[in-house]
Amino acid sequence: MRNLSLLVCGAVLASAAYADMPAKDTVKGAKDHPLLSRFTDSKIVGYDFKEFDEVTIPAGKRVVDKSGKPGFENALTLEGRYTRIAYNYPRTRSAVEVMRNYQAALEKAGLKTVFTCAKETCGENFGEYMYDKHMGHNFIDGGQQYEPFIYGRHDDRYLVAKGTTADGMLVHVALWVVPPTENRNGGFYIQVVEGKPMESGKVSVNLNAADMAKSIAAEGKVAVYGVYFDTDKSDVKPESKAALGEMAKLLQQNPQLKVFVVGHTDNQGALAHNVELSQKRADAVIRTLATDYKVDARRLAAKGVASYAPVASNDADAGREKNRRVELVKQ
Repeated sequence: MRNLSLLVCGAVLASAAYADMPAKDTVKGAKDHPLLSRFTDSKIVGYDFKEFDEVTIPAGKRVVDKSGKPGFENALTLEGRYTRIAYNYPRTRSAVEVMRNYQAALEKAGLKTVFTCAKETCGENFGEYMYDKHMGHNFIDGGQQYEPFIYGRHDDRYLVAKGTTADGMLVHVALWVVPPTENRNGGFYIQVVEGKPMESGKVSVNLNAADMAKSIAAEGKVAVYGVYFDTDKSDVKPESKAALGEMAKLLQQNPQLKVFVVGHTDNQGALAHNVELSQKRADAVIRTLATDYKVDARRLAAKGVASYAPVASNDADAGREKNRRVELVKQ
């Protein structure tokens, strides 16, 4: 993924009005996220970074259920490297301009919008939620720097975008923008959640041939997590020997058994590419069983189905790891 570069205008001189723009970033050690440049003349007024955290990001309209409990039509629970940054921007700019610049930059970098809203379309007290849950606990350094989020929270705009980097890392970006009001500056708040690169071999279920036979008898299939591939590759790794040996033993002990070898991926990356990749991986498993373990290839048929049959949610690493698997399905 390319670094996101905003299409911004020339420098703007902050006027000495109700509350001047900070002369510089107000949080020691704060910095822009490496994927996102800042809007022209904005200053960081709040910053937090966690190497790994679980984060829930609104991805739908804020609603109140029949019992009076508020919530969202959709929300994403994510895990990974988490960065959140609050900025003040000059009162001579608008919330629309800030939002449109970030939208353009995110789209150019290949991120797709998951959800977007403005003002009343965001739902019941959306701005109140964002301010109360994200701006509190001394997150912002300085009273004047809080003011944009206090006074602008009822006229806000919001979006969530999602994409994947070239090395397979899932990235979610959430942006909340409030306008300048009553000669105060505007503000915006960015959250970036970076998932780990897609890796094989992080989930291991050590099934032996007998376990596999029981699963096939009961369910007509068995999921095998011990067959490993490098990211975006189809060569079977040497670490797969134990699982392949048990698969071969299963077939040797049940000479009438014929199976489909089905390759599965998570939903990261292009679907068409993942279909092709999962097919190549299934083909590679059959070649290895036939060549190294002398299994009759006529008893095996390969099929790649990419992310069409998940066994867990693809919204977090743990689920994606479970979805990356090889299955033996009885023919």
